[in-house]
Formats: sequence, structure tokens, C-alpha cells
Amino acid sequence: MKLPRRALPFLALPAFGQGSWPERPIRWIVNFPPGGAADTLSRILAQGVGSRLGQPVVVENRPGAGGALGADILAKAPGDRHLVMMSSAASHGIGPGLYRNTPYDALADFTHVALIGSFPSVLAVNVALPMRDLAGLVAHARAQPLTYGSGGNGTLNHLLGQVFARAAGIEFTHVPYRGSAPALTDVISGTLPAIMESLPIALPHLRDGRLRALATSEPARPASLPDVPTFAEAGFAAATASNWFGFSLPAGVAPELAARWSAEIGTLLADPLVVQRFGAIGVLPGRLGPADYTALVRSELSRWRVVIAAGQITAD
Repeated sequence: MKLPRRALPFLALPAFGQGSWPERPIRWIVNFPPGGAADTLSRILAQGVGSRLGQPVVVENRPGAGGALGADILAKAPGDRHLVMMSSAASHGIGPGLYRNTPYDALADFTHVALIGSFPSVLAVNVALPMRDLAGLVAHARAQPLTYGSGGNGTLNHLLGQVFARAAGIEFTHVPYRGSAPALTDVISGTLPAIMESLPIALPHLRDGRLRALATSEPARPASLPDVPTFAEAGFAAATASNWFGFSLPAGVAPELAARWSAEIGTLLADPLVVQRFGAIGVLPGRLGPADYTALVRSELSRWRVVIAAGQITAD
């Protein structure tokens, strides 16, 4: 999905009349392990928020079940003024359509505040292979079926590979791994020919020449890979998608608190140092406020449910 880059309505900061909030440290839930993009972005912003609010912001990593375990903490704490999370395509776009017993409603159980950032996926191959572009990969796959890896079943990278395969009319069999690291190891060694991976994770290996990028998934080429075409440019617009992360609160918080958070997050996302730190790992800061970010979540839920059903994709 193409993410609109509208300016957030951050200038109006209403009075917040619920006492001396925050009265205690704020818990920031990250539903991914330490060291990944979600964790890195959360810690960048948590440090800035803590300085501005005068209370510590404690980042807690609660991975599992495609992000559902962490998201469920907020879903079970309606109205909690000291609990926030990094929502994502995994937990709020894909998971509810993938896991039959997702314990929350991705819209009703949350107050979605802002899009924090997005980045493309990249289709990359082992450098010893002959294909230099998507046309070469498609031609190869039509003559001899190919496999590709991702960090796991039901991830955006898994689903995106299947969308591309259907658009190209090729057999492109998914090989799920338990995380990105072993998948990358196998592609670099030549055990696996290709991988669909998130740009921040793949970028160091692309820069040092251990992988070859064939296409990226957002509408525009990322600044970090200006010479790599997008799927749309190569004729596969159906494979346009973003890995997105947002900022969400539990349902039932006061509108004034949501507006305050919108202002705080917006100020940080406009900070040149934050923009620089995001850019260093290939992340474009978000510019969607509460209404537009909520609309994005709703749209992504619909899109990925269709993809999951069409591909009969399961979490196992």
C-alpha cells in the first residue's frame, strides 16, 4: 500500500487536565526482539519522549505470535495512561488475518496515534547467481522453479514474495526460517538462492556486496538504494508494500492524552537528529496523524486478509 505523506496536525497542543501526567514511568511495549527495526526506533523515540516529559520511558520487548503477545498487553489494559506500544504491520495488519485466535481487535482495542516510520522490503539474491534484475529472475524461475527465504511464515516478507510470484506467474516457493539471521546466512553462502527481507536488516549485506538487490517494495526508490528499481517500475505493481510501524495507546484513554502524544511524537519525528538516525537504517519517518494512521491500519487489515486467504497461508 502506498502510504500518504500528509503533514500531521501537530501544532495544536490542547491543555491536558488529568493531573500531573505522567505521574510514573511509562511502559513502551515492543512486540519484537531486541536489535530489530522496531526496537531501534522505539529506543530512539523513548529517549526523546522521556526527556520531554520528565519521566523515564521503559522499553519492554515482548515478542511472540507475530506481535500478538505484546499487543495483547495493551488490549487488556483499556484506559491505562502510562502504557504505549509500537504497533506494526505484523501485529495490526497481518496477524489478525493469520492467527485464528488473535486475542484482540486491531482497531477497537487501541487508540492509534501516529505512523512512526516505514521502509521497503527488498528482494535479494546470492551474488554468484546470474540474474541481475527481476526480468532475469522471472526468466530463470520459469525455466527452473526457485525458492526464497524469509524470517518466518506469515511475515510481511513471506506474503510479499507470494504476491510477487502470482503477479509474475512463477513458482517461487517460500522457505520459512526462525528469524532473519539464519535466512541471510543461507543466501550469502549459496544454500538458498533468494530472500525477501526488510531493508534495515538487509542493507549492511547489500552495502558490503554479499547480496545483490533486485527490487524494493515501496512506491519510490529508497535513498539508500537509489540504483535499485521498485517492483512497480519492473512491472509488478501488485508487490508494492511497506513495512510500517506506528504509535498506539490502549482504547479508552482521554482524547486529550491522545492529542498530547500526537504532538510529542510529531515533534520528535520532525527533529533533524531523529530523521538522520532513522535514515541511517533506511527508515522514512511517518507523517500520518490519528485519523490517517487508523485508516491505514483498517486498509492493511483488509488487504492482507485477502492475500492470506488466496494463498492459503498459515502461521505454521
